[in-house]
Amino acid sequence: MASFYLATAIDYVNGKPHLGHAYEKVLADTIARYRRACGDDVFFLTGVDEHGQKVQQSAKAKGLDPQQFCDGMAETFRQTWEKLDISYSRFVRTTSDKHKQVVQGFLQKLKDDGLIYFKEHEGFYSVRQEQFVTEKDMVDGKFPEIFGEVVRTKEPNYYFKLSQFREQLLAALESNKEWIIPTFRTADVRNFCSDNLDDLCISRPKSRLEWGIPLPFDENFVTYVWFDALTNYASYADIGTDASRWPCDLQIIGKDILVPAHGVYWNIMLLALGLPVPRAYLVHGWWQMQGAKISKSTGQVVDPLDLVGIHGADAFRYFVMREMVVGQDADFTTEQFERRYASDLANDLGNLVNRSISMIARYRESVCPACAIHSEMAAAAADAVREYRERMDRYEIHAGLERAWRLVQRCNQFVDEQAPWKKAKDPALTGELDCVLATLAEMVRILGILVAPVMPSISVKIFAQLGRETPQTSMADALPGTSLGGHTLGKAEPLFPRIEPAPAA
Repeated sequence: MASFYLATAIDYVNGKPHLGHAYEKVLADTIARYRRACGDDVFFLTGVDEHGQKVQQSAKAKGLDPQQFCDGMAETFRQTWEKLDISYSRFVRTTSDKHKQVVQGFLQKLKDDGLIYFKEHEGFYSVRQEQFVTEKDMVDGKFPEIFGEVVRTKEPNYYFKLSQFREQLLAALESNKEWIIPTFRTADVRNFCSDNLDDLCISRPKSRLEWGIPLPFDENFVTYVWFDALTNYASYADIGTDASRWPCDLQIIGKDILVPAHGVYWNIMLLALGLPVPRAYLVHGWWQMQGAKISKSTGQVVDPLDLVGIHGADAFRYFVMREMVVGQDADFTTEQFERRYASDLANDLGNLVNRSISMIARYRESVCPACAIHSEMAAAAADAVREYRERMDRYEIHAGLERAWRLVQRCNQFVDEQAPWKKAKDPALTGELDCVLATLAEMVRILGILVAPVMPSISVKIFAQLGRETPQTSMADALPGTSLGGHTLGKAEPLFPRIEPAPAA
């Protein structure tokens, strides 16, 4: 059994989970469930980033101690992921003693190796990003909106010799063309390093910020929030122990934190520490509404639980996985969500499962005929499974679902072509009817496996209707066969009930 470690970015607790947060976690969960279905021992890490100036300010505004504020927000994130059926292995909290010890250990090693120095710095500081910026970050003479308020400041701090590892990072990019997915994102990292790479300020004076991990070599300073947060991928993977999962096989992040945080800071931190870098990064785009990014800072926010409360977690999971091409941006509209629900889910998959189970109940008293399945449909299913797996292996979730839905549509077409309701009226066509019914049951079984990584609860319901208390999830079981022959099926139930519009006020 191969080990597979994937991690998402950890979410800043300064605001509630929104669509962007939820998408990333569903994407990671889909990949985790798929890898488990392929037989891998999966370790899936997610969690929250709890330190920094914005958290300290938010806690103060609510009249709370920072730890109390973080405890409440961490629980909000946990509950949201529970409602979205996110099957993580561990939930990061950067306020944990375990994490603090690793952060301080990393800092001390870098200091001992002569890679951290002290100096006074004067320059621009982004309050929103909690980082120092320079004039080269300006566009047309102004700092982009992503930096929020930028102020000029002067203070002493500790610096990490980031620039010393510039060439080593560029060499790593050159030696592994598939390191960053999609590959065009590699240029973002390379371009950031093309000019003189500045050293990284890795501290904040306690006189300005108390809410952070103290530097192990100077208690008057706390750790820069990004150095703290990035270390979670290693600290929660038990790095330095016999149980270590490091390096990460796949880190899933948004395009806005590839550069400089993950692509530059994190990789160079690891190079400087003599540790392996992650094997791959999967960089996703942004959800937008009318062309504007969905985020707390822009005022464009979609609460995923609003949609889950109406249509269920699996419908939400299907929509975000099918609608966004991984690596590109996508537009969110309630209208498109409703169309996907009605068309793809209710009319296509839901209708196929319902009519298949219902006809076997009607014509064969719910016992699946024990006979060979239709050869053309068996070939179509085998092709669909193979192509689905090829796409999922490349993290092209939208394309994997598209291939599965072509099989759904072919199955519905098969029903219309074969017209089993007509065959049921002619005793001479009993054998043909049995073949159609057995084929439909087998197609539903295969589809129950293919949709499981994205819609785990719906998969359970499909197998319950097939009379299987324990659903199949292994990709090894997805090839067509006759395993349901002679088996008594369950009762047909709507998978995606029609949602009646709320009455007018």
